[in-house]
Amino acid sequence: TAIAEWFRDKGAKVVFMMDSTTRFARAQREIGLAVGEPPARQGYPPSVFAMLPRLLERTGNSATGSITALYTVLVAGGDMEEPISDEVRGILDGHIILNRALGARNHWPAIDVLPSLSRVMSGVATEEHKQAAAKLREVLATYEKQRDLILLGAYQYGTDPRTDYAIDKIEPVEEFLRQRTEDNTPFDETIARLIALFE
Repeated sequence: TAIAEWFRDKGAKVVFMMDSTTRFARAQREIGLAVGEPPARQGYPPSVFAMLPRLLERTGNSATGSITALYTVLVAGGDMEEPISDEVRGILDGHIILNRALGARNHWPAIDVLPSLSRVMSGVATEEHKQAAAKLREVLATYEKQRDLILLGAYQYGTDPRTDYAIDKIEPVEEFLRQRTEDNTPFDETIARLIALFE
């Protein structure tokens, strides 16, 4: 982080990537426990939760430059309520949640849109973009709620208009959310495709 800060102070726009915040927290846990700190949340001493904001909040804009940071967090067993991921989610402006089940369905990138979040989207996206994104999330949420009934054939089409709409839209939505590693789509084109899904 100190190197990124040096470049930011020289007027640069820095992209900083740290893999992984969890390993940083585990190392601090070992140090804290070794010096006699009491274990708190799931064995992590209080110093871990004091150091995380001091580390993560060093990035961002300054008068001369900026640091855009990407931090990875390893989550044991997919437990999003474990203390490190919970703490990091509370500090950062957004999070992208990856889901093994999506990868198992050959859905790449395996981004789970529903629990993922951007706290700055309302300030940087157009109204049209925000509305289309909200519709996409609504389709995914409605379909996920009824997924078992739909896959078992127990849902009767025509019973609920929102579920019917989700069934009609789920294939184009999932196709939109898939991307091969060699694909390079400009941002404006991606937004246009998103908006077109719901026209």
